[in-house]
Amino acid sequence: MAQKDIVKSLRSEVERLIADHERVMGVCRELTKERDRLLGDKHRLEERVRECEARIKSLELAGVMGGADGNVERAKARVNSLLREVDRCIAMIKQEQENR
Repeated sequence: MAQKDIVKSLRSEVERLIADHERVMGVCRELTKERDRLLGDKHRLEERVRECEARIKSLELAGVMGGADGNVERAKARVNSLLREVDRCIAMIKQEQENR
């Protein structure tokens, strides 16, 4: 009889462990889905921030170029900064073409 009790006990313990495993796997799947959704939201929000920052820079440049604040030196400095950035981009493109 003792062996039957041990077998029953082991069987019930195994069944409990299997049920726990299935429950935990379900929770894991749900958490994975939530993580993926949150990562998607994060990427969309980061892209929106980049777009907003670019728009702000454009508006600031338009204001400076339009003389909104009357600071001609600031406008010249911004134009020079943009030209340097364009030059860096051109250099990177040329370097990429040479590496091919």
